[in-house]
Amino acid sequence: MTQRYDGPVIDPHHHLWDLGLQRHPWLQKAQTSGDETAFGSLAPILCDYGIDDYRADAARQNVVATVHVEAGWSVAYPLEESRWLEGLDRSSGVARRYVARVPLDGPHAARLLEAEAENPNVVGIRDILSWHPDVAKRFAQRPDRMGDPAWRAGLAHATRLGLVFDLMLYPWQMAEALDLVQAFPDTLFVLNHGGSPVDRTEDGIALWRRGLRALGGKPNLRLKISDLVAYDHDWTLESLRPVIEHCLDCFGPERAMFASDFPVAGLRASFDEVYQVFRTVAAELSWDEQRALFFATANDTYRLDMADPAETGRGSHV
Repeated sequence: MTQRYDGPVIDPHHHLWDLGLQRHPWLQKAQTSGDETAFGSLAPILCDYGIDDYRADAARQNVVATVHVEAGWSVAYPLEESRWLEGLDRSSGVARRYVARVPLDGPHAARLLEAEAENPNVVGIRDILSWHPDVAKRFAQRPDRMGDPAWRAGLAHATRLGLVFDLMLYPWQMAEALDLVQAFPDTLFVLNHGGSPVDRTEDGIALWRRGLRALGGKPNLRLKISDLVAYDHDWTLESLRPVIEHCLDCFGPERAMFASDFPVAGLRASFDEVYQVFRTVAAELSWDEQRALFFATANDTYRLDMADPAETGRGSHV
């Protein structure tokens, strides 16, 4: 029987914020309105979330490095989020690399991409594409951005600069995403949150399964298995297991990685609960496959330059 993975972990998807800066419109709106969002009520996370908070949540999981993914910083203040991160004490390995926010169809996209790419800690860009007919579940303002020539021009420039693109969308956008991924074979895409299986009906899950299967066939796309509890509020190990297993069946461990999406996933589960599910489901795999999911795929995708635990042994944790 394969040993359950207990080596060093890279968390390739989490967020940090300081609400006092008033730079996160989605969180500020939730503070004042209390309205439901795609994740339900945000009340439990409407507080500052810094490096020490993350370290406390992750303390028992041997996390040695992380990737900070843009947290909805206002586009009225471009480049600020990366500069704010640079000012934090990142010596623990938290926020070792960043995925920054740049609207790829914006009037200054090329200049902003070039400015972000000058920072060696910025390894990727995310411009969320998730559109939902329900306004409360909508991240993007329109549904057709992936096919927009101006948006694609921005993506092409990001690719020329060597930046990964984090792809966040809903399952009914997967056919459009398949066209995008095929049209940009030189771009390394990373699909967020297991493809966001938000529709839990039989038809909804079938659509997600088909879409993920098709996307999994594209070699320039990798997958983050993250925040599955956001789409399964009454989750159990056995309800999450088939979702994770389908992700692995479509992408394989060499192109998939486990990620926390904290503090957002904290709305439905503790950090330890999230990783307990990952470790339990992955325990059936070989040690090398587990190492890929918890460490190696993220290390390669986001150029974290961490020593491989297979060669150096167990690392110190954050």
